[in-house]
Amino acid sequence: MGSDGVRKPRFLCLHGFRTSGEILKTQLHKWPQSVLDNLDLVFVDAPSPCLGKSDVEGIFDPPYYEWFQFNKVLFSFNFSFFFLI
Repeated sequence: MGSDGVRKPRFLCLHGFRTSGEILKTQLHKWPQSVLDNLDLVFVDAPSPCLGKSDVEGIFDPPYYEWFQFNKVLFSFNFSFFFLI
């Protein structure tokens, strides 16, 4: 809740392919503080550890995660979906 007793809007923040919730949090915390103070941002990691090279290696430290894996797309996508609900 905000300081005035009003509940802040809550957003589920899903990171991109082969990154992480922590990386997304770092990126979004460059937003103006006046915006961040009025939002409840929830950051989660995908359920599957990254199996390949991440495009952010050398920019952000691991671990990196994937929402699905190309060699097991159907199973992995279903697993990720149920992970979120």
